[in-house]
Amino acid sequence: MDINPYLTFPGTCAEALEFYAEVFGGQVEALQRVRDSPVAAEMPPEAQDQVMHGRVRIGARLIMASDDLQGTYEAPRGIYVQTAFDDVDRASRVFSRLAKNGEVVMPFGATFWAAGFGMCRDRFGTPWMVNCDQPAPD
Repeated sequence: MDINPYLTFPGTCAEALEFYAEVFGGQVEALQRVRDSPVAAEMPPEAQDQVMHGRVRIGARLIMASDDLQGTYEAPRGIYVQTAFDDVDRASRVFSRLAKNGEVVMPFGATFWAAGFGMCRDRFGTPWMVNCDQPAPD
C-alpha cells in the first residue's frame, strides 16, 4: 500500500509540480489540463488551462495534485508534507529552495532528534517538514 499526498492549488498546479520535480530531482509524469479532457466542453473558458490531475515521481514516491476546479480553494491547514533525507547538506538545500519566497515556520537546524529539521510553507502555500534522519550531533 502507498499513501501519497494529493495537493490542490488555486490555478498554480502546473508551476508547483514543475518546481517540486526540480527541487527533489523528480519528473512530472502526468499533467492533464481541462482543455484536453472529455469534459472540456462542459467547463468555462477560464478553466481550460487548469490542471485536472498532475503527478510528479520522486524516486519511488509520488506527489499528485490538481487545480481547484470548484472555486473553493483554501490554503492547507493542520497538515505538512514531511520529507526525510539521509544527508543533512541535501536536506538543508531542499529546505532553502522550498522556503525561498515562502514562509519559514521553523528554521532548518540541528535538533535533539535529528541532525537537521525545519518547517516552511513554499511560495505556493504548501507546508513542508524537512528532516534529516541522521542522529543529532552530541
